[in-house]
Amino acid sequence: MSRKLSDRRGQGHKRSRKGVRTLALVAALAVGGGGTAIVAANASAGNHSPAPRTAAQPSTGPAQVAAKGPRTINCPDAGERLRDVPEASKRAVAAHLARLDAQVAAAYHRLAKGRSSERAVLAKLKRSRSHSLDRINRAITRAGGQAPELRSLRVCTVKKKWPLPDSTRPAAQPTLPAPPDGAPPQGGPVPEDFVDITSVQPVAAGPAPGGNASTGTFVSRCGTNERGHFNSDNVIVAPGVSNGAHHVHDYVGNVSTDAFSTEESLAAAETTCTNGDRSSHYWPVLRSLSEGDAGAQARGPGADEPGNAPDGNVGRILQPAEVSLTFRGSPVSKVTAMPRFLRIITGDAKAFTNGTANANASWSCTGFEDRQLTDRYPICPQGSKVVRTFAFQSCWDGRNTDSANHRTHVSFAGPDGNCGPGFTAIPQLVQRIVYDIPPGTAFALDSFPEQLHKPVTDHGDFVNVMDDRLMRKAVKCINSGRNCG
Repeated sequence: MSRKLSDRRGQGHKRSRKGVRTLALVAALAVGGGGTAIVAANASAGNHSPAPRTAAQPSTGPAQVAAKGPRTINCPDAGERLRDVPEASKRAVAAHLARLDAQVAAAYHRLAKGRSSERAVLAKLKRSRSHSLDRINRAITRAGGQAPELRSLRVCTVKKKWPLPDSTRPAAQPTLPAPPDGAPPQGGPVPEDFVDITSVQPVAAGPAPGGNASTGTFVSRCGTNERGHFNSDNVIVAPGVSNGAHHVHDYVGNVSTDAFSTEESLAAAETTCTNGDRSSHYWPVLRSLSEGDAGAQARGPGADEPGNAPDGNVGRILQPAEVSLTFRGSPVSKVTAMPRFLRIITGDAKAFTNGTANANASWSCTGFEDRQLTDRYPICPQGSKVVRTFAFQSCWDGRNTDSANHRTHVSFAGPDGNCGPGFTAIPQLVQRIVYDIPPGTAFALDSFPEQLHKPVTDHGDFVNVMDDRLMRKAVKCINSGRNCG
């Protein structure tokens, strides 16, 4: 049974009976398949979150203050630095980047278990990172590319504090009880990761459509992963690498997607989409962490398989109640067709340590979707459901279906709705995933171990495998102002 919201009185202000409640969060995280640390505390429903950016218009984050929390490993992201990776070296570079992720995860586990000093953990990590970074440079130069400066990325630090918006701090600071067997507290989520959606300010509306706007939509109906297609791969970031994500993904659309998929295999595969769209859509699973669910695994791979408990992801995997995949237009122009096999990632799986420059996924509740969160999980009122929204980049460079860091070939439109120089508007994909989670149920998304299940690390992935006929139909619907699908 999950811990439920209880009444809270005497807080110096009045709210509706519906809103004056406190969440007792019970969050569990298994580290390295070992013991479970329990975090139980109060998260005030009276807290307020600064209005975040809209999903389609990233901007800088709110004012921050330091807050204590579990230690984690903070390493510079080598993948973000890459700009020139020749085709012949892409698989080798992806394999070495995956090794860097595995090294960070292993260092985090050693640190969390407390069997090595911070200094020893970081020294060993620096040595292993040096070898992998050198191999990335060699793979690029041997294939005729220009070696990036990566040696400066060898050094990692231990992160003991993280930014926490002051206005979302609980009125009473949470208490973290001692974990079993004297083990150190392990990572997240923590009570401060949750906020009452009714206390969040609405976001500003985007630009109004102009005279040349493309106001139509095209919808692909692809189900809610009823077939149980899961894996901890990432064919965009880590092609050819098993468990390249270190967390489990939910998939809809293309039924064959894994680390070893090729354009040919994706084009030949079946799909769950009713319109024949073979595109691949995936995102980290969401898990219930309530009492009784911490060790449950009703859906997905076995608890002891990669991406699950060995990578610090535990709890019952939740099936979405609804998944909508909508392609929409531009407020200032017509859109052009996406190229087949275009790959786009929105959000950043490492935003907790990388910073929020690429954090774009947002959280809300049905009935409150004018209020969006990027760095907090929402506490939804009775009768309201949790909503994750991924609004993808809608500007394309007109040439590339991917880029070395998987970002620079696409971009977001500016605040006025226009694409930057050299970029053209394409249909904007919006993935919207809805979960029926009872109020008071603790939950968290899967993440890389060192990212501590922070909501800011949420992200969506998309590989366009629409055939040309279906893409032309989508563009025609969007540009003509019709709603199709």
